[in-house]
Amino acid sequence: MTHLIKTIVIGAIVALIAGRLWRRWRTAQQDARRRLAMLQFPDFRDALQSEFLAAARASGKPRGLHWKSCELHESPRFAYDRTSGELYALVSITVSFEAIAGGDMEDVEAVDNLRSATAIFFHRNGNWTTDGRVVFNLEPAQALEHYQKSLEPLSNS
Repeated sequence: MTHLIKTIVIGAIVALIAGRLWRRWRTAQQDARRRLAMLQFPDFRDALQSEFLAAARASGKPRGLHWKSCELHESPRFAYDRTSGELYALVSITVSFEAIAGGDMEDVEAVDNLRSATAIFFHRNGNWTTDGRVVFNLEPAQALEHYQKSLEPLSNS
């Protein structure tokens, strides 16, 4: 009977150690994939800028305005979603709009003003992409602070 108990205890200890080692390995793999994706972001910057502009235009937001141009600035701020683990890049942008003919904004003088915002990109299935999401009036650091409950900032180095 004592041999059976020893075997069960040793098996439980081995399972506990194996579980911890597996979690450490998995975390290290996830961190390595994130770091690689972060290093690759600049390689796709031009294509992502075009993809972002097309997606933002297709969103129909803001109402009554057409996205004329969008310029990405500086290095992105990276973060991951605390729930899904998905990696995000938040990039400062300057947006230029024009009023849609016959729309509500046609007579608004401020339409031509350049606007600062944060463009949101995400790394999914091994690729950087975007759905045109934008956070107006916040720089990337401010957007990360605003979404601190759901996003965990990562060091860019």
